[in-house]
Amino acid sequence: MEITKAEISSAAAAQNASNTPELMGSEILVKSLQAEGVQYIWGYPGGAVLYIYDAIYKQDTIQHVLVRHEQAAVHAADGFARATGEVGVALVTSGPGLTNAVTGIATAYSDSIPMVIISGQVATAAIGSDAFQECDTVGITRPIVKHNFLVKDVRDMADIMKKAFHIARTGRPGPVVVDVPKDVSFNKTAYHGYPESVAMRSYNPVRKGHGGQIRKALQLLLNAKRPYIYTGGGVLLGNACNELRTLVDMLGYPVTNTLMGLGAYPATDKKFLGMLGMHGTVEANYAMQHCDVLLAVGARFDDRVIGNPKHFASVERKIIHIDIDPSSIAKRVKVDVPIVGDVKDVLTELITMIKEGQQRPDAQALGAWWDTIEGWRVKDCLAYDRANTEVIKPQAVVETLWNMTKDDDCYITSDVGQHQMFAAQFYKFNEPRRWINSGGLGTMGVGLPYAMGIKLAKPQADCWCITGEGSIQMNIQELSTCQQYGTHVKVISLNNRYLGMVRQWQELIYQGRYSHSYMDALPNFVKLAEAYGHVGMLIERPEDVEPALREARAIKDRTVFMDFRTDPTENVWPMVEAGKGITEMLLGSEEL
Repeated sequence: MEITKAEISSAAAAQNASNTPELMGSEILVKSLQAEGVQYIWGYPGGAVLYIYDAIYKQDTIQHVLVRHEQAAVHAADGFARATGEVGVALVTSGPGLTNAVTGIATAYSDSIPMVIISGQVATAAIGSDAFQECDTVGITRPIVKHNFLVKDVRDMADIMKKAFHIARTGRPGPVVVDVPKDVSFNKTAYHGYPESVAMRSYNPVRKGHGGQIRKALQLLLNAKRPYIYTGGGVLLGNACNELRTLVDMLGYPVTNTLMGLGAYPATDKKFLGMLGMHGTVEANYAMQHCDVLLAVGARFDDRVIGNPKHFASVERKIIHIDIDPSSIAKRVKVDVPIVGDVKDVLTELITMIKEGQQRPDAQALGAWWDTIEGWRVKDCLAYDRANTEVIKPQAVVETLWNMTKDDDCYITSDVGQHQMFAAQFYKFNEPRRWINSGGLGTMGVGLPYAMGIKLAKPQADCWCITGEGSIQMNIQELSTCQQYGTHVKVISLNNRYLGMVRQWQELIYQGRYSHSYMDALPNFVKLAEAYGHVGMLIERPEDVEPALREARAIKDRTVFMDFRTDPTENVWPMVEAGKGITEMLLGSEEL
């Protein structure tokens, strides 16, 4: 009897079906992570994610790092992503696991950091019934993620994971949450492999800038009399630092970085005017206000950079704005030449056009502009009392660290407050992705988790966490994680016994009413560090700063916690008060 083609096809399909493995959702999830090349996951287990943890237990290509708090899991994955440019991955359980992670997710969202956060959820049948450890993950995280998914069917797991990573790392990067109900992680389905590509009709970020707009930008730049290049974190995220450096060096124009953009252009280069904004230098802020053509690359003109928008708009200038995110262009200021596209691609095209063209900048006008800038530079706005031998100046600690490590491949993390600004002002970042801090959300407690995430990715590099006695206590439990996983970092606590930035504002704006900004009942940080198995050091005299840093630098196999007792009266200068323009700067003591 002859076998028909239909019967042959049916038999082949049955054979293929028998060869297709049936996997649990948790197993497909882990295979998806492996396919994406994930090496590390930071997380904390709980009932809703135990099938996922069981799948992790059965494999050996991904290392899971058990943190002591879910917030630290997301921060550590965030720090890893900032330093490497890869997608950071965190895993938390349902309910309080997810809500504890919210601060970390919002921190990453504010700074456009590529991340995938996997959260457990109660079983699908129980969603909406106020089940034990249930919360509306999709609703809670919607305002603070680039996108989120609730996996309702195990058959969708691989596709959703592919989409999550694609969304996280493309366009303007950001965190993506994948919420996995417990029954979806348990249910089985035929696994046909991880998708090789992803097609999303509603998500197609533009990469190539409009050629006509780039030519307009070029004409403005080359005809400028007082040009200025203003760059933000988008240059780092877009891996466009080499292109930026090439452009600046070709044109000879002054350049500035935002707090998030430090390291995109070498801080020791004469063309770099320092950081701009609320605690920026005089020359950086004055150049921003008085330039006639401004090239903004991967920056957002946020309130900490331009101050009062009306003050900024009071001076006529032409603005070119390059950004991957169209919603960031003309959001706060009027833009003359908007260019939507990948900053690396746009800068490359701009450089090519300059090389192929004959026109060059007006050397005489540029020379006069530089003379004006040098006049602003004469005022050393970052001056402090370097001769003080009575008390440790926080700036001196950072400067000493810079002089000691400037030739090293090292990473600097910070928490948020005065110490963050001192680090940004006095550590000269010459390379990208070496300065890791929370810029947009201003999250205290990130410094130590950032450092341990980076140290896992960069074990040969030193990682220094510059923090304060207030910030460090928000995630100090992660000293235990450092001990367990051998992420030996150096912690520099600039301990002034105050919430320093709060105290500074209370001194200047609230007539010295220091409402709850003094830190009473501080722990003995040396003994606390030792209790976690680390090295603790107390430094109280200015002459001991450099020897202590050298000693800590020499210790490679232990985490070192350095408690520097610094001047409690020191303020961060310059400073632009809220509501003021960026040239309305307070410079501190006129005697310096």
